[in-house]
Amino acid sequence: MNRRELMLGGLAFAASAGQAAASNIPAKRPNVLLLHCHDLGTYLHCYGVKTVRTPNLDRLASEGVRFERSFCTAPQCSPSRASIFTGRYPHNNGVMGLCHADFAWDLHPDERHLGQILADAGYATAGVGVIHETHGGPKRCGLQRYEGGGKAKQVVDKTIGLLEESARRTDKPFYIQAGCIEPHRLGGEDPKASDHMGFLGTHLRPDDSLGVSVPGFLRDTEGTRTELAELQGAVRHMDEQYGRLLEAVDRLGLRQDTLVIFTTDHGYAMPRAKCSLYDPGLAVALMLRLPSRKGWHGGGVHSHLVSNVDYLPTILDLLGIPVPENVQGRSLAALLDGRAYEPRKEVFGEITYHDYYDPRRCIRTETHKLIVNFSSAPAFMDPSQSWRPRSDTVEPPNHALAYHPVAELYDLRNDPWEQKDLAKDPAHATVRKELLTRLHRHLSETQDPILTEAVVSPMHRKAWAALKGGRG
Repeated sequence: MNRRELMLGGLAFAASAGQAAASNIPAKRPNVLLLHCHDLGTYLHCYGVKTVRTPNLDRLASEGVRFERSFCTAPQCSPSRASIFTGRYPHNNGVMGLCHADFAWDLHPDERHLGQILADAGYATAGVGVIHETHGGPKRCGLQRYEGGGKAKQVVDKTIGLLEESARRTDKPFYIQAGCIEPHRLGGEDPKASDHMGFLGTHLRPDDSLGVSVPGFLRDTEGTRTELAELQGAVRHMDEQYGRLLEAVDRLGLRQDTLVIFTTDHGYAMPRAKCSLYDPGLAVALMLRLPSRKGWHGGGVHSHLVSNVDYLPTILDLLGIPVPENVQGRSLAALLDGRAYEPRKEVFGEITYHDYYDPRRCIRTETHKLIVNFSSAPAFMDPSQSWRPRSDTVEPPNHALAYHPVAELYDLRNDPWEQKDLAKDPAHATVRKELLTRLHRHLSETQDPILTEAVVSPMHRKAWAALKGGRG
């Protein structure tokens, strides 16, 4: 057995230990309804954003369990979702960039999607809306049914239809994953404004009825406030639609035995959030509710560090389904059940490709964040999708002239917005060395290819094939 097999076997043992110890695995497996959206981060009222209206998701949190400090493995759409649905890091599951169009990243052929695992376990599986974790479509995800769409109202309408069908059948529990595009930037609100892309599309309105809260990493400018009001309008709309879906769960008598999970892929699409390894890019909402199981409802709040590779083993642990040996996440079932649970000491984040090649890796502990940059690209990849972005960052003050250093270090206790880089401060040399060692150990143990060579994209391979074949 080689080192990788030993490492993955150890991870599988840790992930399955809680399952073996569980004394209340349900005799009847509950349904699973996994709700997700684009680009939300933790931009919800129940996560402390007092100017955004999200009463329905706030209520889900108050009736269920909310995780205060949940982080994604990657601050971009496809890689993060691939981690949610495989329990594995992007550099291991194959999705190191976007899956759609010519970006064309995809899960390795032997990767097991949550839908495949549950279908094999006897679940009726279905998907609605956004599938962004594979280039291969719904069948690659093990989804026996798929309803298209992307906007929240359409996604919710179709999901309610599936729930109504599921409520009439008793032979199988169901697994439904439903994802909407809001609050992703949509553009389209002003055909004349070709220099920027906002959040409203043609169906949303901005919302500053409670004011606008400008986070500490952005400058308080008219442009920033305009964009945040748009973001709040998009989030409010998404909340209203998922509120209809949650009401349908209750109306159809599915509440008691349905595990409802709500999450998102990564941080919100503002500069130095989405596409960055700073907390506004990695922190994500996570809440769940299962009324039939003690500890999985009742308004609990957990503050331990959580990674979205932990979601899949938690679901399988609950259902009494063996966790695949290569899963790298850790089940949260023991924590939720009130059994012995060893909290994470750190979470890891990564980005390799998004709009362009900009490989970065990070480790986040309770107190510090260390980022290692493998290129001298601009200081942050701007997710504004705009020729002339309307919002500006506090740091760096001039984005056009700022580039990555090799390493960045932040003291999260005194600098939660990660504004003061301490990597070259002699007083923090010991912390820097320790975190570099811990990050290197993680990358080595998980065999991250970034340690040995530059990562080649699907587009690179297509270009090479075109040149070799003389096709131009």
